[in-house]
Amino acid sequence: MNRGDIHVFNPPKNGKHEIHGKRFAVVIQSDSLANRSVIIVAPTSQSAREASIRPDILVHQQSTKVLVEQMSAISIERLGKKIGRVEIDEQWAIDDAIQAVLGIN
Repeated sequence: MNRGDIHVFNPPKNGKHEIHGKRFAVVIQSDSLANRSVIIVAPTSQSAREASIRPDILVHQQSTKVLVEQMSAISIERLGKKIGRVEIDEQWAIDDAIQAVLGIN
């Protein structure tokens, strides 16, 4: 499992404004920390509104937004099959969004 990998993901519904239902997740945790039982991911959505902190990626030829503001640490067992990887320009956009969400310059 590596940074930028895209996996099938089915997060549980926990709250009114949290995402739920089958979707994909992008691994955003550093490769140097990937051999752990918990990994940091950002879920995706095809129906989320446009926002500067929601970069677009292509998944199965469909535009999808990475919901960086909803990144979370999950058990690796909750991730399903790997279905692809983000492109380098998509990774750069995700990195920019992470910096904006966390207030890192």
